[in-house]
Formats: sequence, C-alpha cells, structure tokens
Amino acid sequence: MSIPSHIPAPGTTFNFAQHLIACNTSRPAKTAYIDDAGTLSYGELAERIRRLAAALLAAGVRREERVLLLMHDCSDWPVSFLGAMYAGIVPVAVNTLLTADDYAFMLAHSRAQAVLVSGALLPMLQEAMGKGAHEIKTVIVSHPGADLPEGSVALDALIQQHLPLAQAAATSPDDPGFWLYSSGSTGKPKGTLHTQANPYWTAELYGKPILGLTERDVCFSAAKLFFAYGLGNGLSFPLSVGATVVLMAERPTPAATFKRWIDHQPTVFFGAPTGFAGMLAAPGLPNKNQVSLRMASSAGEALPADLGERFTAHFGIEIIDGIGSTEMLHIYLSNLPGKVRYGTTGWPVPGYQVELRGDDGRPVADGDTGDLYVQGPSAALLYWGNREKSRETFQGGWTKSGDKYVRNADGTYTYSGRSDDMLKVSGIYVSPFEVEATLSQHPAILEAAVIGVADADGLTKTKAFVVLKSGQQVSEDELKAFVKERLAPYKYPRTIEFLAELPKTATGKIQRFKLRDLQGPAQ
Repeated sequence: MSIPSHIPAPGTTFNFAQHLIACNTSRPAKTAYIDDAGTLSYGELAERIRRLAAALLAAGVRREERVLLLMHDCSDWPVSFLGAMYAGIVPVAVNTLLTADDYAFMLAHSRAQAVLVSGALLPMLQEAMGKGAHEIKTVIVSHPGADLPEGSVALDALIQQHLPLAQAAATSPDDPGFWLYSSGSTGKPKGTLHTQANPYWTAELYGKPILGLTERDVCFSAAKLFFAYGLGNGLSFPLSVGATVVLMAERPTPAATFKRWIDHQPTVFFGAPTGFAGMLAAPGLPNKNQVSLRMASSAGEALPADLGERFTAHFGIEIIDGIGSTEMLHIYLSNLPGKVRYGTTGWPVPGYQVELRGDDGRPVADGDTGDLYVQGPSAALLYWGNREKSRETFQGGWTKSGDKYVRNADGTYTYSGRSDDMLKVSGIYVSPFEVEATLSQHPAILEAAVIGVADADGLTKTKAFVVLKSGQQVSEDELKAFVKERLAPYKYPRTIEFLAELPKTATGKIQRFKLRDLQGPAQ
C-alpha cells in the first residue's frame, strides 16, 4: 500500500480537526450538517470548532485530558468532538442509551475533566455524577432547557464568549485523538484509544475509494455518531470530501428514517441488518421513485443474502455489506459497488490485511473456519487501563477481531459467527448466523437468533429464538422442516421459542448471553 503524500510521517504534526477544516476552506457557504434544528455551513462549523477549542482550554482542560461527550446526534456533536481534538483534548464519545451506572463507570474510568451533554440527557448525567467519584469541573449543555443547573453552562453561550483558537494543537499522527467504548455485550465496556490519524485512514482507505463519496453526496446514517461505524458515516467520510450530512436525534425507526429519505433526499444511507429488515417489513416503505439513494451501506452484523436481495429488488440499488469494529474504527472487509456477493462480507479493503487462523494459531485453508485477524493503519492503540485485554486483542501489528470466517474460492469471506458464539454439534462447527439467516428467509420471520443448549447427555444442540412479522403465524414444526430442507440435518434447531423481541445492546447487537439465560434443555 502506498501512503498518500499529504499524510505526515509519525512524529510530525497532524491534527485531524485541522485537517478537516483545511479540506473545506474552499466551500465555506456549503451546508455541512442538517439536523432537527436547522443547518450549519462548513464556514460556521470551522468557526464553532475553533471557538469551542479555546473555551475548553480556558476552562482549564489540558492537552490529552479527557472530556466526556454524551450527546444526541445534532450539529453540536461534531463541533464538540472536533473542537476537543483541535485543542489536543481527547473526547470520549459514549452511547446515549445507557444507564446512570454505566456513565458513572465511564466518568471514573476516563477521569474526564468536563462533559459535553445534550439538555435532554442532563438528568441522567447528574444521576451518574451522584453515584461515585469523578473529576468533572465543567458541564457544557447543548440545547439546554429553561433553567441550567448550577455549575453548568450553555454550549452556544460558551462558544460566543471566546475568540477562535488561532492554531490547532501541534499533535502528531500517533498522539491520542479520542476514545470510543465497546458496546459491553461481553462484560464491562472497554475504553478504546484511537489516534489523531486513525479517522483519516478510514476515510482515505474506505470512504473515498470504496464508497466513492464526493462533495455531491448527502449522507444519512442510522448508526449514531457515538458508534465507530456512525462516526465514519456522519463525520470522517463526508467532511473529508465536503459532502452534506443529515443528522437526527431520535431513534432510527422505519418511520423516522423514511421521513429523512423523503425530506432531505440523501444519496447514501448507512444502516444495519436489523434496521433494513424492519424497514422492508414496515408500512409506508417508499418506492424507489420517492428517494434519491444511489447506495446503501450495512455493518454491525452480517447481512443475510435474502435481505440484501429484497432491498435491491425494491430500490434498485446495492447494499454494500462490510465488517468493521470499534478496535479498527471502520470497515476493513467489504463488498464492492458493482461487485456485491450477497451472503458474503466481500474482500479485504486495500490497505488492510486479513488472515484466518485456527486454534493452533496457523492460517487455515480456504473453506475452513478460522479466527479473523486484521492489520491496518486505523487500529486502536490499546484498551485504557486493561493490559490483559489489550495484549489479547492487539497482537503485534495484528488485531484479533473475535469473529470467525471462511474464505471462499473467489477470495470473498463468509461470516461464521463470533468466536464465543460458534457451536460444535456432533463434532462439527455450526455457525449460528447460518441457521439465523436460513430462518430469516421464511416469509413469517422478522428476526432470529440461535444459541447452543446442552441436552440430557451434555451434548450441544441448536436452539432458535424467533420474532414473527406483524400478523404472521407459523408453527415450530414448520420452521424446523424449513431449515432441514436448506441446511445439513444436524444444523436444524432442535427447539424454537417465539419472542416479542430479541434482547439487544444499545447499538442493536443481539445479546446472546441473555438468550442463554432463557434456555431450557434441548430435546
């Protein structure tokens, strides 16, 4: 891989916020963001970033100290995130759907000195601050209510009080840039430390060459900005090319999503399989003549082939499915526009290397299941304060993804589940995702999740949990027969339980450990 000539070498100066400002100096009047309150131009964005940087420094926050960013998607989010980075301060972007206990842990763990928070989330923050030790000196509130509590200040007022910071902090490409917390699906959230240059690399290696984003695009992401996937979709990628971004604070329900498709006519939509399934099953699904979409992107979990094919049949556009992670920041294995292989996650993104390894640590042959390792320039530095997990995940130049894959003869990769979700049935690995994808092909099924349960002999068998589409009915025996007709007999779910909804993390991933708590013995 050749390194773009305009990225500084390690040890020289590079500030990601300043880089994005410089990318857009020629288009100050162009709309950068459209949110629920209005629009923000590129010139206004740069001004607010530099003013907030000055305000944070004036508040006593020092370079490389952390500030917590707990904010719904709106134009104040990128101002806050990039304003901190411009000053060399490290924003810690956190999920807006967590509990006060979660935020109390993150405040203590990050040792944040200030919080940038949405007015609607201020009560939750105050509850969290009352639960334990923290080092917060300043609370800065976006869109506050009528009365601000003592010790807090409105973001707009604070920005107006300060002149723009003349120069960005002279950070290096490898300096701490920001944190993201893992989703916490397997334990305590891990503070994942990324560098100033990491988001640059995701834009240069994926946003521009693979998705082909340009200044003519209007981007809209169902994945929120606090999510690694959403951060690329709604900030790093579009701002690197001068595109316009649509943000919405509310949950990305089908109705809310359709409204933005119609009102703002985005050209690129970023979603996840669960969301695509919900939209295709929802009333009010627009027809292709009502929207301006040229492409859709999917990540977060593997996209079932049937789902991609139905979306393409309806809208006439492709879903570009890929896999990324908090640790790698964005997608490193992906389908390609004009070369989509539904049912696979595509090919390695140029600039990244991937390798499948067996239990012995050696590469596996094509067609065999292996643990996915990835190497590339956007890898995180470490998990803050967690040496054991850091060493387990970041192994030399390689990052262990925790996913299992199969490499196909055409060079594509097919998802086989998380390393800790793989099932061994009758001595053979079974991919829960394969069974889930097959169940999801049944016209009555909205979502499915599969786990392993022990039978009376202690042997693992598959159990499925399914959610039916509204108004649909189907029997357990019919679904078992449906799977047996399509997969090897040992793969069919021995028991099937019907649920109103599947338990999920705040970022939409299925929490299989909760399903395991519901299990009974297999038949």
